[in-house]
Amino acid sequence: MAAYVRKNQRDLTGAERKRFVGAVLALKRSGRYDDFVRTHIRYYSADGDDDLRVAHMAPSFLPWHRQYLLEFERALRSVDPRVTVPYWDWTRDNTPAASLWGEDFMGGNGRRGDQQVMTGPFAYAKGNWPITVGVTTSPFLTRNFGNPANPIGLPTKQELARATAETVYDSAPWDSTSRTGFRNALEGWTRESGNGRWRNHNRVHRWVGGLMLGGASVNDPVFWLHHSFIDLIWSRWQREHPRAGYLPATPPPPGSAQYRRVVARDEPMPPFTVTPADVADHRGIYRYA
Repeated sequence: MAAYVRKNQRDLTGAERKRFVGAVLALKRSGRYDDFVRTHIRYYSADGDDDLRVAHMAPSFLPWHRQYLLEFERALRSVDPRVTVPYWDWTRDNTPAASLWGEDFMGGNGRRGDQQVMTGPFAYAKGNWPITVGVTTSPFLTRNFGNPANPIGLPTKQELARATAETVYDSAPWDSTSRTGFRNALEGWTRESGNGRWRNHNRVHRWVGGLMLGGASVNDPVFWLHHSFIDLIWSRWQREHPRAGYLPATPPPPGSAQYRRVVARDEPMPPFTVTPADVADHRGIYRYA
């Protein structure tokens, strides 16, 4: 079977946007969408946690989300085989006026006050998108573009280029404090203060705001378009650095700070049975337009 294509969201036809939204809403109605939210919450752990970290602040951030995105895409394609997960290039479509936020696609910003999204197919008032899983007591999708109280912008091309200029995949201590390495630079943890703390991936979550903050961020469907772009960036970086494989190649030894806390190249990434090595090459499954 030929590899299918993930397109830039700005290049989708009206029919493609409608099919994507329709498949997402179908997963929500069936309860399968909320299962994906629960999975992300379950594996959203931080540096200070004592257990295994696979989804964030760890080398497996990129392969874990690649598999997670693929599982979601398979669920969508079980509803409509023509659907793939588009990507949002936030260095280019970087304003609230971008077509991404249209009435027929993701809907727009939250209103002042309670940040409730009032437009688009995922607006609570439409009756199709109740928030039932996560850290909020509100049943509606929320957004707060640019956080006006403490303004933050989306990542720039220059900021992204600093991450892609890294030539090694990751480095010790294999967490959010790693000074070098592509993974942490793209995930976007820094030692700066204020909004300078957030780069690239993290900064996008902060800019969208509302439910995109924290482990329940999957409640906002734009999560998938954001992570599709993160995966595209990793894919391009892999192509440009063919010898720079996933690190650590072997598990951290007993007695080290990261013993049994991060995944090595050939270890499975819960809840999936696949390893980082298994998902290193996606070209037989999908490619990016």
